[in-house]
Formats: sequence, C-alpha cells, structure tokens
Amino acid sequence: MKILGNLIWLLFGGLAIFLEYIVAGGLLCITIVGIPFGIQSFKLGILALWPFGKRIEYMNYAPGCLSTVMNVIWFFIGGIWITLTHFFFGILLGVTVVGIPWAKQHFKLASLALTPFGRRIV
Repeated sequence: MKILGNLIWLLFGGLAIFLEYIVAGGLLCITIVGIPFGIQSFKLGILALWPFGKRIEYMNYAPGCLSTVMNVIWFFIGGIWITLTHFFFGILLGVTVVGIPWAKQHFKLASLALTPFGRRIV
C-alpha cells in the first residue's frame, strides 16, 4: 500500500511540491545565514517526495534553545504559509473518503513545516 500511495502522491502533485522545496532550499543555501533554513527545506522536500511509510519524531537529545529560536524565525519567514497550504489541501482531500490517506500526509507535512528544527524523519 505504501508504494501505491507514494506513486499516486508523486503523480498528482508530490513531484511539484518536492521541486518547490528543493529550489527554495537551494536558494536559501546561497547565503551563509540561510543554510540552516535550506537544510530544513531539503528535509521537507525529501518527505514530500515519498511521504507514505515515514514518520516524524522529535530528536532524542535536547537540541537546545537554538532550535526554538530557529523555529520562531522559520515560522515568521514562511513556515506559517507552508503550513496553511498543507492544512488547506489536507482539509480539501479529507472531505472525500478516497482522499483521506493523502490528507493525512498533508497534515504530517504541515506539522513538520510549522516547526522543522529539532525533528527528524524516520
């Protein structure tokens, strides 16, 4: 089921989301200040490419207050808009019974897009 879900996801928008995250990450990595945000964008892109069968968890160690500061900056720079977009598509897909698995993936991406620092994809 994971492979079929990922293939359908990839064909109907997953590749476009992946490319958006990768281009944004590349542009963010041009500057030294943007490198941590670019890395998080790459993390989101990898999950957006093949989301079924992966889960998000908090890191076992305490990443410190730096991840909190970075999450706040990320939130105001663009994280809120990315989260709202995934949330909107999740609601839109969740209305139909057929779209519920893809809605769950959008909600998973929305959770990571809101606070990506201090989390990892397993």
